[in-house]
Formats: sequence, C-alpha cells, structure tokens
Amino acid sequence: MIDRRRIITLAGAAGATSLAAPFVRPSWAQANTLKVGLLLPYSGTYAPLGEAINRAMELYVKQQGGKLAGREIVFAKVDDESEPAKATENTTKLISGEKVDILTGTVHSGVAMAMAKMAKEDGLPTLITNAGVEAITRGACAPNIFRTSFGNSQVGEATGLAMLKAGVKNVVTVTWKYAAGEESVAGFKKSFTAGGGKIIKDITLPFPDVEFQSILAEVGSLKPDAVYSFFAGGGALKFIKDYAGAKLNEKIPLWGPGFLTDGVEKAAGPAGDGVKTALHYVESLDNPENKKFAADFSAAYGKAPDVYAVQGWDAMQLLRIGLEAAGGDTKKRPEMFAAMSKASFPSPRGPFKLGTSHNPIQNFYLRELRGGENKYLGIAAEMLADDTTGCKLA
Repeated sequence: MIDRRRIITLAGAAGATSLAAPFVRPSWAQANTLKVGLLLPYSGTYAPLGEAINRAMELYVKQQGGKLAGREIVFAKVDDESEPAKATENTTKLISGEKVDILTGTVHSGVAMAMAKMAKEDGLPTLITNAGVEAITRGACAPNIFRTSFGNSQVGEATGLAMLKAGVKNVVTVTWKYAAGEESVAGFKKSFTAGGGKIIKDITLPFPDVEFQSILAEVGSLKPDAVYSFFAGGGALKFIKDYAGAKLNEKIPLWGPGFLTDGVEKAAGPAGDGVKTALHYVESLDNPENKKFAADFSAAYGKAPDVYAVQGWDAMQLLRIGLEAAGGDTKKRPEMFAAMSKASFPSPRGPFKLGTSHNPIQNFYLRELRGGENKYLGIAAEMLADDTTGCKLA
C-alpha cells in the first residue's frame, strides 16, 4: 500500500495535488515531516522558470539529508499555470487542502499578489521565489512574507545605471503590459532619466502576446540608441529571435533585465549574441558558493543553473535559518521570522541579506550573451536595495 507521503511525491511530480484528498495535518509528535508547498508554473510560457526553482529547492534539501532543522521535508506541488484568475483556488489547495507548513512560489506577479494576500491573512511562513511585484515588499508587506528574488523596479534601476555607464542616451522601452513589465520599466526610467537619459517611447503589448512584428517595425523607425526590453521565458526567446530576424540587432543594441536571456541562452543561438542585461546572478561568478552550486546543479540535472534556480536555492537557505532558530517548530513564528529577517549569508549570487521590508539587498551584474552564455562584464550596481515605500511591519 502506498503511504500518504508517497502519494504527495507522485502528485507533485505531475505538477498537481489533485490525487490527494484533504486531511488533518498531524502534529510533530505524530510525524516529524514538514510540508513545503510549491505554487509554481509547471506548464506554459513560464514552465522552465518554475522547473528551475523547483529543482534547486529539491537539490538543497537532498544535500541536507532530506531534512531541515531535524524535520523531514516533503514537497506538495500545484501548477499555477501563470493564471491570476486561478491563483486563489490554487493557493487554497496548498493552504487548506494540503495544509502545508510553509508556502513558496511563484513566478507571475499577478498570481503572487493573490498568494501573498492569503498568506498574510493566514500568517503562514511564505517565501516568494521569483515574482518581483513591488507591493509584496511595500504596501502589502507582512512579517511572515520574505522574498529571495528581487523587486521589479530594483532590477530595472540597476539596468538603467548600467546603460548610462555605457553611454546610452535615447531609449525605446518594450514590454508586456502587466505588473512585472510596467514596474521593471518604471525602475529603469527612474535611474536612467535621473542620469540624463531620455525615453523616446514606451511600447507595450498584452501578456502573453508574442506577435512582435509591428512593434519591431516601429522600433526601427524611431531609431533609438538602444532598446530596454522586459520579457521572460518563451516570450523572451521569441523576442530575441524576432529582433535579430528584423536585423535590428545590427544597429540598435538590445538591453534588459537578465530575465530576457536567463534560461534561453542556448536556445537563442547566434540571435542572442550581444544582448546586454543586468541581473543579480551570472553563472560564472567567482565565489566558492557559486562554483559548488553550479557544479552540483549541472551534475544533477545536466544543465547549468540560472537565476531562477539560485532564487529557489536561497529560499531553502533562508528557510533553514528560520527553522533552526525555532528549533524546527513552525508554530514558533516570532523566533522564526526574527531570524529570517536578520539573515545574512554567502549565496551563489554573492552576499545576501534582507532589507527592512524583507526584499533582498544584493549586487547586480552586467552581462553580455555570447555563444549561448551570459558573460560577466562587471558590477552594474553594488548591494542595491529596493524602495520600501508603504511597508510597515511593526
């Protein structure tokens, strides 16, 4: 007979938890397992991003002997489909259905907002492993919600600083019209215009539309010094290829936050050569933590890690710190959250610590895609903190 734990594992492998009926969570005295809920995209445009986060989290736990702070870790997984309309239902599957002890996720900012709202109301320990929507660490911040990725504006701001240093003066921005894209562009414009740069035009299209031809024709007619573009996953890959197909890469350099190239480096091929990005991770970072992480991840999965994997990895590092401070007891939330808030540790991305709103303070690196790899060019912004406007945790 297959036990409950095995059923959860099988359901997670399929990217769903519908195989398992709701049940009453046993106390630690009855079972020493701790259930971590993963709300991630396992299908659609963002599926590769969700997979990378998932893999790194599982690898970290495996390297700790399957336990954190003495608790055996079991993962329960739900495919959020990057669909905000289903976010409440899918989060409920984990909180009320699976009765997870820890909630983690996700990629799409719209999904993350619904997830964070429910987590805030419940007080459940929650780690945001990618979505950079600003509100989560601003007006909607909460003592129980921590982010191990970035703020959308934070990455855009770093990219704007890098473009100014490169002598770029006139830019067209191109992005999907949704929270992540709009906030990324806002952060970029904040630093870029403050340094004397000018925005010729902001161009948007609905998410997840990937019909770029008319946009590319308009970019060509506007003749900017460069294009700042926010896309990710399959949409980013198509944009890079279409941009090169229109031969714009021969006269108008393509820039963006690192999500434009991360996870699609190899697939972009020659079309990606020369694309410059700024991000809080690059595979070739020369530090002991990254060398080991990259080697272990590549050995386990046959591919190099990307920024999404690092964010999942650091979520588990942060969780371990919190659990150890609470003696493995997730009911000791004040002790757990206090330790996580003060956490500072060496990450594959470099030094990692959290700001007062629980958003990372971190380095951002300038990279250039060449031969299927993001080449490290230097630091774009050192230990950059995100705006905390509206956040009141006390």
